[in-house]
Amino acid sequence: MDEVRASHILVKTEEEADKLYDEIMSGKSFEEAAQEVSLCPSGASGGDLGFFGRGMMVKPFEEAAFGLENISDISKPVQTQFGWHIIKLTGKIDV
Repeated sequence: MDEVRASHILVKTEEEADKLYDEIMSGKSFEEAAQEVSLCPSGASGGDLGFFGRGMMVKPFEEAAFGLENISDISKPVQTQFGWHIIKLTGKIDV
């Protein structure tokens, strides 16, 4: 796959990310959680980042996003220099 579409939630600490991940896996809406707590401006749109290819995101984020196999899969928390991300795969395309 050449591009993925993903949404994410960005928080400051691993503890926040772990707690939020558990809530989402227990049924909390990913999009609502993004709107409520994400530190990224994309949170206002449910965390949607649109489509992106390899090399467009920081390495740990990219590896996690491209590592998700099925639409609606959600990553465990991933750390980057920006904080802690939870990533949801929302699309894939081969260009």
